[in-house]
Amino acid sequence: MVDDSAGGDLGLTGAVSMALGGMIGGGIYAVLGVVVNISGATAWVAFLLAGLVALCAGYSYIKLNQLSHPEGASPTYLEWFADSSTLAGMAGWTLLFGYVGSMAMYAYAFGSYSVDMLGVEQVFGLPLRVLLSLAIVGLFVGLNLVGVEESGWVEVVLVVLKIAVLVGFVGFGLWFGSSNGGIDTGIDSLGFEPIMAAAMSFVAFQGWQLLMYSQSTIKDHSDTNPTAIYLSIPTAVLIYIGVAIVTTSIVGVDLVSQHPEVALATAASEFGGGTGHFIIALSALFSTASAINATLFTSAQFSDRLIANDLLPDRLDTSSPDEFEEGEELPKRIILLLGVLTAAFTVVGSLEGITSFASLTFIVVFGAMSFLALQQRDHEDVSAIPPAVGLVGTVLFLPMMVWHLFTSQRAVFYTVAAISVVVVVLELVYFETSLFSGGDGESAVSGD
Repeated sequence: MVDDSAGGDLGLTGAVSMALGGMIGGGIYAVLGVVVNISGATAWVAFLLAGLVALCAGYSYIKLNQLSHPEGASPTYLEWFADSSTLAGMAGWTLLFGYVGSMAMYAYAFGSYSVDMLGVEQVFGLPLRVLLSLAIVGLFVGLNLVGVEESGWVEVVLVVLKIAVLVGFVGFGLWFGSSNGGIDTGIDSLGFEPIMAAAMSFVAFQGWQLLMYSQSTIKDHSDTNPTAIYLSIPTAVLIYIGVAIVTTSIVGVDLVSQHPEVALATAASEFGGGTGHFIIALSALFSTASAINATLFTSAQFSDRLIANDLLPDRLDTSSPDEFEEGEELPKRIILLLGVLTAAFTVVGSLEGITSFASLTFIVVFGAMSFLALQQRDHEDVSAIPPAVGLVGTVLFLPMMVWHLFTSQRAVFYTVAAISVVVVVLELVYFETSLFSGGDGESAVSGD
């Protein structure tokens, strides 16, 4: 077990900033339009439901982390509590594909907001959104290959600025809406749509997991991480709720549906004019770009540990270190592979398709962790209620999202289903056969 006293220098402020940065860094700019398309004025209910399930999943992670030896994340917990390296590896692979989907979603949003600011959709007959999405992914792949990353204080400053912009958007928007026709919460037309939308928005609540992968860098992480998780998720929920209410009240559902990729900027232009539009669009660019960088760096760290535990082919990392340490060079092949997969997703996928796939992966993993935590309810300090809520929520979200895609977005449904099948087949081939080296099913997860 990791010694708490051997933690790093990152305190509570830095830990909260890391978690919030992972959630609001790019999520709200990318998923808002998708959520409003499904649930209309009750989009805020969708964010509330998704946030509640994410908070319960966070509780499950915290308790599993306290009970497992060594501490780690999803693969560690499955190895420790389910005694299955196959399930541990499949969870690790599923999370990696979820992070690829998240980065593709951020890159898609970055390209969309860039096009919105520039007012140009094509260059030499090629879609500018795609070119800019590829460019930003390529930029951060290059930066991570040479070892450039944000320092802790830079991350804190950036997160504070992002929150300030969104809080300003909500505050000014609520004032403007109250003065010009009122605020519409859509509560009188509440139906099942928010549950479907909550499932689609789940990817926007996965960023707090970064804390589980960075425990060695956090001071007294066994005390700091739970507090950071319990502070960051409700904060993100409140911001999302405010943004959703302001956007649907001021812009209207129809206009958001016409411009789902740049919903926030469209709303800001309604009450802030060109200046408001520019501020939100610029914030979206910085937020989504920062989210790509943070997710790529963390995914590479996570992959390195999977390789060390024989849960990924060791040929992806020629050095094959036993455990990643801060300051060590990340595996270049992993960074390149993650970059290529992200680029492919953002080029060929639609925003709703990318968002759906990414949310699906986190619903599955968070549900599994809630189930594991529920099995530990006999421990004195483990309550059965949060894991049960997390499990019921994810079990409910999964079929609702599949049903929505099948009935309303058939092409997206087939795309997500095909990708999911391919991922599962690859996982089973690797862990249940000897086709790839390292796939012998024998591993000892030492922390991830």
